[in-house]
Amino acid sequence: MAYWLFKSEPDVWGWDAQVAKGDAGEEWNGVRNYQARNNMRAMTLGDRGFFYHSRTGLEIVGIVEVCAEAHPDSTTDDPRWDCVDIRAVRPLTKPVSLDMIKADPRLSEMVLVKNSRLSVQPVTDAEWALICALGETAP
Repeated sequence: MAYWLFKSEPDVWGWDAQVAKGDAGEEWNGVRNYQARNNMRAMTLGDRGFFYHSRTGLEIVGIVEVCAEAHPDSTTDDPRWDCVDIRAVRPLTKPVSLDMIKADPRLSEMVLVKNSRLSVQPVTDAEWALICALGETAP
């Protein structure tokens, strides 16, 4: 299993909207960055990800699971753009803020710290375990 981080502005698509989609999940569509798209193409069923509120909140609030592998993005006819479907698994008991992440030297190499604009990014096994611990949530 691989781990990822999905960034969304909570006023556009927040954690509550993701949870409301239930087990069917929802397309993570509208991504127009090649690196983020390639990250989604690398995902497999059952991979887990953090759900991160960007712009406002700036915190990891939940855990999601890939429930459909890469397929054409339904929001465009351009064949270059793919997406995956994700479903909510559980909220973090305690949200983990960007400030907390930046303050922890063990997370200094995390993509969220080094390339904060990337909307879909990989998370290492060690980063996953540490953020789950900070969020008081079982990995």
